[in-house]
Amino acid sequence: MHVKHLLTASVLTLSAASPAFAENVLRWTSQGDALTLDPHSQNEAPTIAMNGQMYETLVTRDADLVLHPELAESWEAGADGWTFNLRKGVKFHDGSDFTAEDVVFSFERAKHEASDYKEQIKSITSMEIVDDHTVKMMTDGVNPILPNQLTSLYIMDKGWAEANDVLVPQDYAAKEENFAVRNANGTGPFVLESRAPDEMTVLTRNADWWGEGMFPGNVDKIEYRPISNAATRVAALLSGEVDFVLDPPLQDLKRIEATDGLTVKTAAQIRSIFFGMDQGVDKLRTSDAEGNPFKDVRVREAMNLAIDREAIKRVVMEGLAFPTSMITSPGVLGNTPENDAPVGTDPERAKALLAEAGYPDGFSVRLDCPNDRYNNDEKICQAAVSMYARIGVTVNLDAIPKSQHFPKIQNRETDFYMLGWGVPTLDSHYVFSYLLDSEGSWNAAGYNNARVNEITTDIATEIDAAKRTSMIEEAWTLVQADMPYVPIHHQVLAWGLAASVDIPIAADDAFRPRFAVMK
Repeated sequence: MHVKHLLTASVLTLSAASPAFAENVLRWTSQGDALTLDPHSQNEAPTIAMNGQMYETLVTRDADLVLHPELAESWEAGADGWTFNLRKGVKFHDGSDFTAEDVVFSFERAKHEASDYKEQIKSITSMEIVDDHTVKMMTDGVNPILPNQLTSLYIMDKGWAEANDVLVPQDYAAKEENFAVRNANGTGPFVLESRAPDEMTVLTRNADWWGEGMFPGNVDKIEYRPISNAATRVAALLSGEVDFVLDPPLQDLKRIEATDGLTVKTAAQIRSIFFGMDQGVDKLRTSDAEGNPFKDVRVREAMNLAIDREAIKRVVMEGLAFPTSMITSPGVLGNTPENDAPVGTDPERAKALLAEAGYPDGFSVRLDCPNDRYNNDEKICQAAVSMYARIGVTVNLDAIPKSQHFPKIQNRETDFYMLGWGVPTLDSHYVFSYLLDSEGSWNAAGYNNARVNEITTDIATEIDAAKRTSMIEEAWTLVQADMPYVPIHHQVLAWGLAASVDIPIAADDAFRPRFAVMK
């Protein structure tokens, strides 16, 4: 028996060392896990990126954010909508054929009230299956940006959804569970092998993927382990425990870059970090003030003037941030240098505005902040606490994991909160529809400007580019005057990698393993 075990071990050792059996296993980490594997539940970048390794969209973007065909080979606009010609011969991970029926089912599912994607396809009024590989989407007017809005809307297998009773998306804010939360059946390049939320997710290469051989990626297996502690993430990279850290601590970037065998990549991100102020309720939940101070634009201006964005950039962000007074970044249609210029810091003017508004002694309020989502999110909030103290506003900080933080915003249970917003469509309509339209699902600020609401609706069908751009600029002028948010900065991405791994960094911070090459 002892000899038999030794022989078996020797064979296994030789097999593992044999090039024929060698696997390229990419081990990576970041501070927070995907919130869910249900592809229509949460419109949150790390969740979208994780699901995008297993599921696919009709239209995708490469690392340069250029639109490319994915499950649709081509598309064209007509007088009443868009026609998508679907890729043939595609199969889901369980072997089922991908057809137009799956597209229609997925879009109807994504329009459900529990879906966090309904705003993106709000213009679609009906869908028609022309044949197994052609879908026509009728829209409320000709939507000029519909393909741009589909780059994170994943396609599910209708039969799998029926068999597993996941015909509607998970209601994440209500802490609902369903089969799709921990299981997946997509058409993408990787298949889910195992899922332990907040511990480990393992994906294996899909040998039957339609795109096999069309992309440079050579990764066979992906092991993702979230590590919330910043120092531990860096230690894992330095020790070789992981090959890739999506969000290394900014203060450790020089150390990583100076280490043999490691490298750092940076890029300006299409994401803005800001604070939201609930001006829609009559009485704040966590304040000692009578009524709601945030209803007064003078108070909102004071909250903006109190923040020293340059100090946050210098001290908290190690210089890796672009201070701003706008909640959308350069590269997005609607961002202009004039609106992007940061509001100056003026504590004395802020105190005067508070006094004019009837709060000479300030007031107190709780700031809800995530501690595992954005670059130095909790540290930014801590810095803001001291800045607000200078103008007499007592801010009580509550920093918690994003899985607990985001439901507060979605359920409208927060007075004052941090949020970051990326714009995958590269168009301001995305920002308006979610954050500034009175019915936007992430508009926990309760902002309601009738003209902004009107423009949000109109630009969804305006095909005259000059007129549409003018309307977007008008809306931003109104928003800048109303100051419903406290913009802080646009993020700068920083990735830490082993030199033996080549992964293109993208402005949307998404890991695209089909382009990952292990040397």
